[in-house]
Amino acid sequence: MSFENLKPLVSSILTKENTTRDEKLLAVCQLLTDSIDYYNWVGYYFANHETKTLHLGPYVGAETDHTVIPFGKGICGQVAESNANFVVPDVKAQDNYIACSFTVKSEIVVPLFVEGKNIGQIDIDSHVIDPFTEADERFLEFVNQEVAKLFL
Repeated sequence: MSFENLKPLVSSILTKENTTRDEKLLAVCQLLTDSIDYYNWVGYYFANHETKTLHLGPYVGAETDHTVIPFGKGICGQVAESNANFVVPDVKAQDNYIACSFTVKSEIVVPLFVEGKNIGQIDIDSHVIDPFTEADERFLEFVNQEVAKLFL
């Protein structure tokens, strides 16, 4: 399914009534995993700025031991500090990569801003080398703009 076709589905999930924020986030993760064949793990991490750590939120995919990530460590931790998208075409080429699974070949992380503050990020792992394009970045920025409304 195209990113343009997914946008209204994402918005619909996030505006659904009688659903908790975590249920909505989990449903978005499930939609992305089901709809984009190279999105093999999709999840959210949320920042605790006092402890400078990221904490795993709703996700879809293989279980992970990485439930708490210090700022600066791994791709997610670097995004917590840089406030910028990070696309990793080949995780084996990254020095500061936290290996989740030998099946993960690439990763994209896009920060989640609420009123200008980075409160977390969407993290996507792929079993394919170099699948992520600028279109993925723009789409995930849209997803996070919609998700941000849940925190206002």
